[in-house]
Amino acid sequence: MKLDLSGKHALVCGGSDGIGRAAAIELAQLGANVTLLARREDVLREAVAALPTHDTQRHGFLVADVSQRQALGDAVSALASDRPVHILVNNTGGPPGGAAHAAGIDAYLDAFNRHLLANHTLLQAVLPGMRAARWGRIVNVISTSVYEPIPNLGVSNTVRGAVASWAKTLSRELGADGITVNNVLPGYTRTRRLDQILAERSAASGKPQAEIASAMLASVPAGRFADAAEVGSVVAFLCTDAAAYVNGQSLAADGGRMQSI
Repeated sequence: MKLDLSGKHALVCGGSDGIGRAAAIELAQLGANVTLLARREDVLREAVAALPTHDTQRHGFLVADVSQRQALGDAVSALASDRPVHILVNNTGGPPGGAAHAAGIDAYLDAFNRHLLANHTLLQAVLPGMRAARWGRIVNVISTSVYEPIPNLGVSNTVRGAVASWAKTLSRELGADGITVNNVLPGYTRTRRLDQILAERSAASGKPQAEIASAMLASVPAGRFADAAEVGSVVAFLCTDAAAYVNGQSLAADGGRMQSI
């Protein structure tokens, strides 16, 4: 099985923490040169220093905010001009919880901007290099809600579904260029996002977070939350040549929680 990513350059968004950081570590272990993108330089520096490094690997970081599309596009275009990006991992923290019908228009616009439009900005910045290499991997870390909407995450459910449809469309447009586009759908994973969801549900219901966590796990056949590294490994696999014929798919890493096939 060919899992070597030596010589490939990966740009990992949200790479300073959680699933993004875990995916970056896995990609680095497979030999890729990794650039982490996030907003906080101090955290990025620490995360880059912790990445596995072998032989001639070169890791770095890019300080950017996905909500500022013009600056984001300019920064990533400059990076890709200097060092073509072969792997793009789109990974952004989810919108706040709440019912879909109660969310304001601005909440939808903000989420659409931070997810779909930011992803598209990044794609257009790195696509010339992928096409020139006749090789590329785009992996979007989204949510199982693209198949089964999650209660009280109305805005997230809506926007994640839009990203999944965007990715499927791209997979058909770019496949002939040697570029695959796939989605990874994490289940309940130990990240700051999970902490946020537990806190919001506790505040809304008045129940202790431990009780809410137990109720969540009751729906997971594996009986536990995932570690971020377990999801990061799935992301990394989709970036290898071993997964070259996997394209346009939404792959759940959820411990069997989803009831649909």
